[in-house]
Amino acid sequence: MTAQTDTPGSVTTVYKVSGMSCGHCEGSVSGEISAIAGVTAVTAVASTGEVTVVSTAPLAEEAVRAAVDEAGFELVGKA
Repeated sequence: MTAQTDTPGSVTTVYKVSGMSCGHCEGSVSGEISAIAGVTAVTAVASTGEVTVVSTAPLAEEAVRAAVDEAGFELVGKA
């Protein structure tokens, strides 16, 4: 499900993040990624390490990496 368009003008990308283990982790990652311009929704799942991001346009991976780093976790890459 990497970078596929769901509705006109939106892009859904799934990332793998290491180190998340609980709901607080999910909230931290979601909050930081939500602050990136163009992001409309974020769903983080600690049990799978997957973070689904819906945005108005494809995001620069470096921006996502910086947000995940700020939350205290590591971006592994796209799922």
